[in-house]
Amino acid sequence: MNTSQIAPGLLLTLALFPFAGAQADNAETANKSNNPLSLAPGLNLQDYYTPQVYDSNIHTNDALLRGALPMAPNDFVGVPQLLRVTLPISTRPDPHSGYSTGIGDLNVFDIFLLKTEGVQLGIGPQITAPTAEHDELGTGKWQAGLAAIAIDSSPRGLLGALVQYQRSFAGDSDRQHVESATFQPFIIHNLPKGWYLRSTGTWTYDLKNNTHYIPVGLGVGKAWKAGTNILNAFVEPQWTVERKGDNLPQFTLFAGINVTFGK
Repeated sequence: MNTSQIAPGLLLTLALFPFAGAQADNAETANKSNNPLSLAPGLNLQDYYTPQVYDSNIHTNDALLRGALPMAPNDFVGVPQLLRVTLPISTRPDPHSGYSTGIGDLNVFDIFLLKTEGVQLGIGPQITAPTAEHDELGTGKWQAGLAAIAIDSSPRGLLGALVQYQRSFAGDSDRQHVESATFQPFIIHNLPKGWYLRSTGTWTYDLKNNTHYIPVGLGVGKAWKAGTNILNAFVEPQWTVERKGDNLPQFTLFAGINVTFGK
């Protein structure tokens, strides 16, 4: 299995999404589906396909299988929580001038929603486990850190950001120490009938090697109701506008299908 087998199938699905299901009839539906702090269980399939990398002719792909599970306040924790689990299936060049595709490193974070009215605010711990099938698909290190999200929701859309920081603390002693940070803005502008514009490029900083890249995206999506659930499909091309370092993404096509489950 290689990148060319992953991305076209997802793009074909996205090409058909305007004809599936009933149209979303208000901004609240689109916001609930797009809000990373939505207190509803969800399941996402997202794909980052990078056909162009600076200073190289390689390509990469990351298909993310992601689930979100909200937890109500209890006697031990007096605020709502949102548990998010992300398992990547990645494609990277291997040492034999070919490509490897397989499971990457598993990431889990537990967000405590400290503020749910007005500007929503959440913060909590995260951990990344070295579950990659091949060395080139992961770091070989256990990592831990923090994640924080702030989101302002209105009929116009969503405005906010997700910030993550983590560093390695255990794992393969022959692999390099890892320390990284990311900043992902959420800019969602709602349009009529469930359509919306989006920009969510993730700024990535490798603090250990002092490299970084900053992509800016501009995409379109549509959310619609299917019974009690909300379906949401989007495509967002992203261009790197600033970087430091080599072999970093120059252009990435980000696409996905999200399901938000209702009661």
